[in-house]
Amino acid sequence: MKYKKLNYLVFFIYLISSSGSYSIDRPDINNLIIHEEKKTIGKVEFFNSKKNKVSLDNYKENIAIINFWATWCAPCREEIPVFVQLQEKYQSQGLQFIGIALQQAEEVRDFIEEYNVNYPSLIGGDEVIKIASELGNNIGAMPYTVLINTEGKIAFTHRGPLTREEAEAVVKNFL
Repeated sequence: MKYKKLNYLVFFIYLISSSGSYSIDRPDINNLIIHEEKKTIGKVEFFNSKKNKVSLDNYKENIAIINFWATWCAPCREEIPVFVQLQEKYQSQGLQFIGIALQQAEEVRDFIEEYNVNYPSLIGGDEVIKIASELGNNIGAMPYTVLINTEGKIAFTHRGPLTREEAEAVVKNFL
């Protein structure tokens, strides 16, 4: 009986490894969600790591990509270096990344320095969850990314991490 179970296990592993239908692929860039009916974003304010109040209205002349993240979120840690690179590459064309951490200032300062974050990093506790939900993240996914166009409307949202290819495709689509 013991060997029979082992044989089934080996056979199952063989099926999974040899069949392409069980592979897990990244989403196709063409299938990312771009909102046709754009919702206007209201007044949103958070504090930066130096405890100064910052309004998202400060960035309304830019294409603003707002990323909700946390230092303990592994996918967040993977995509932030991509955002740093894209901020550097496209800032002169009107792109502005804005990170909003689901943590307190003391918890993110070292992380921001370590990752050389070159865009505004705002801080908030439970308010982050509320705002992310109002911007379409009704399941509390982390990371969560929202693109606000120059009219102040939500043009793109994405739950989960973005690869460099996906993020750059979104950026290029709106610049």
